[in-house]
Amino acid sequence: MKVTGIAARSGLLIVLVMAMLLTASGTGAGAQPRNGASDGHGNAAAADAAQHWTPAQRGAATPRDLVIDHRGLAYLTGVGGSLEPYGHSVAAEAAPLRASAPAGARPRRGPSNGAGGVVSSSVTGMDPSAGVTIGSSYNFRTTVTDADGIKSVDFVIEYPDGRTGTFRASLLNGSGLYGVDFTGFSSGDWAWWVVAKDKVKKRGGNTTVSPHVSFTVDSGGGETTPPPPDGVVTNSQWTNGGAVQTAAGRLYFEMPANRRANRWKGYVCSGTAVADAAAGQSIILTAAHCVYDDARKAFARNVLFIPNQAETSGAETDLNCSNDPLGCWEPTHGVVDNDWASRKFPENIPWDYGYYVVPVTGAHTGTATATASLELAAGTLPIQFSPQAALGDIAHALGYSYSDDPNFMYCAEGLELEGSYNDYWLPSCELSGGSSGGPWVQPMNEATGSGPVVSVNSWGYTNSPGMGGAPLTNNAECVFNTAQGTTAPTNRGIVVSC
Repeated sequence: MKVTGIAARSGLLIVLVMAMLLTASGTGAGAQPRNGASDGHGNAAAADAAQHWTPAQRGAATPRDLVIDHRGLAYLTGVGGSLEPYGHSVAAEAAPLRASAPAGARPRRGPSNGAGGVVSSSVTGMDPSAGVTIGSSYNFRTTVTDADGIKSVDFVIEYPDGRTGTFRASLLNGSGLYGVDFTGFSSGDWAWWVVAKDKVKKRGGNTTVSPHVSFTVDSGGGETTPPPPDGVVTNSQWTNGGAVQTAAGRLYFEMPANRRANRWKGYVCSGTAVADAAAGQSIILTAAHCVYDDARKAFARNVLFIPNQAETSGAETDLNCSNDPLGCWEPTHGVVDNDWASRKFPENIPWDYGYYVVPVTGAHTGTATATASLELAAGTLPIQFSPQAALGDIAHALGYSYSDDPNFMYCAEGLELEGSYNDYWLPSCELSGGSSGGPWVQPMNEATGSGPVVSVNSWGYTNSPGMGGAPLTNNAECVFNTAQGTTAPTNRGIVVSC
């Protein structure tokens, strides 16, 4: 494991002193001054963070949810469904096509036999083949083999207007069969081809591009989305209470809107207090994009966590910490994976997990609690790093809705793999803005509202239902171990290389 700063480019074990502060507690450009307010227990820090969120600041905050369009470009969703380019300046455009991993897809690519040759990959049996007509949904398949092993296989789809979209294919069997299941084709003339890369290390490997195959789509009079299967929950209010409701909460924070002009914008996400082994602090699990802005390379500031806000005595989110059952809690710093921080979304999707560290002293304001510890006041859920979540089994994804404020919402269905990014995928989930960072629980004991967290709400597509979440791999556990071993550093964020 290596703990680094964002600017580090060597193997030195260093921590970068961030100019962009996590909270208003420090100094530097854009920092908010302390005003000495307190919650009556000496907790001036949390009281100041809460006071930062005036009605005007709260009203201007928007969900920080990331989506991907058919071209693979990233966007932040805004109120009313608006899309703001994220890490680029290309305007959003609608597209009908969505991909998902076929049933039985394998999470790993084909092995290498170590031959070290330079022979191009073999691409055969492309289905659909040239000249065929398909409907609005179709399962694309092809066989790709290479003596040096396959690193990746992408299916490129050309739309009738000439636009293209690239989708990562999943390995289906040991004979090199790859596939992507597509839905949402519109009538017209389309084409597709395969791009395969092998595992030869020299010059980054060899790339093989198949011939372009033209096909026709007859959607039968328009595309309709079939109803979800029986027992699938797409977006409903969680009414069972329990451990997940008290441990999960809403996150308020600011990210740079324009770093050069030193403008910051308010956002909302969700997070969950999770069990940890460290004394003197608590850990909140959320999405990395709710902790660190990978596009502008800055940690969040003015962070406030409000657990069990669904039970507020107010009519909606008002940032009055005294009418929330457990009050408000201010983290000291965030911790993310270097593979998230050094890349840009969506290339860093597999590392979209992050943690906030909440101290015992100075973190709480608002409603009195019997303890100053977040994890004792709100309770926690365990994180399951290993074994990985069970594909096909029901998973519950939960989060705080922006449009259904202050309700705690959830979706539930069988867990799948997403074909383009090999992430966990809930294909029918329609959680609304603000749910990013909320927990995925599998299995969920609905009677007690408890179970292990196996992922968090991460991303979706611009034009269709579905929620992706990163598997909590060994890297996620490594970053978690760093988070629970750190206390209030001078810098307001830590980047970990594992």
